[in-house]
Amino acid sequence: MVALLRASGVADFDRRALAVVGLASIAANLLLFAYAWPDRGGSGEAARLAEQVQPGKIRLLTPQQVAALGPSKVAALADVCLDWGPFGDVERARALAELEPAGLGRLLTPRRVETTTAFWAYLPRSGNRAAIDKRVDELKAAGVKSVNVVDTGNLRYTIALGAYTTEEAANAGAAELRNQGVRDVLVGPRQQTTTATHLVIRDPEAAVVARVRGLQAGYPGTDIRIGACEKGS
Repeated sequence: MVALLRASGVADFDRRALAVVGLASIAANLLLFAYAWPDRGGSGEAARLAEQVQPGKIRLLTPQQVAALGPSKVAALADVCLDWGPFGDVERARALAELEPAGLGRLLTPRRVETTTAFWAYLPRSGNRAAIDKRVDELKAAGVKSVNVVDTGNLRYTIALGAYTTEEAANAGAAELRNQGVRDVLVGPRQQTTTATHLVIRDPEAAVVARVRGLQAGYPGTDIRIGACEKGS
């Protein structure tokens, strides 16, 4: 009899323990359901994330649209590059000197590109090599930096004073040479492929964009493009 009573007591204890465990499990499930329910209702973390990231509302700007934003708005964008060029060696050195006060440092990098020029400034052809050499020395002494003698073809012994992509740029270059005292400089068509330089400024500030636009007038034949930076810029 004592053994039966003891067995009955153990059974009652086990049933009570199982009941407690069951109630605890139900409570845990209810808590988990209550935590997960807001996301189903559209007000939880998943819903908030979906509201923040809306691919359909993301719009990529073209380079023309970026350029139309104006210096202050362009300066607020990230990974935007200003590309200015093309420049010959002489014009590149002058442009870099004019940009130096802006303190651009590593934000400014040169980009070498092949370009086809259509016009050039030159001096009339001469058949006397000694006279050509003397004239070259005079031009360099006058501060003319781009001086090259054509040694081949029907242009042999012609002094080239610069190649340009447009006739407007060639005429502007010739006018500058005349101001330096080179009175007999001529402009004519001459197609050739040369290597030119573009100046690339990464994430330019509004003042820098305005400065470059102001300088552009002094460099006929150059263009300014503003848009997403190319890989490696």
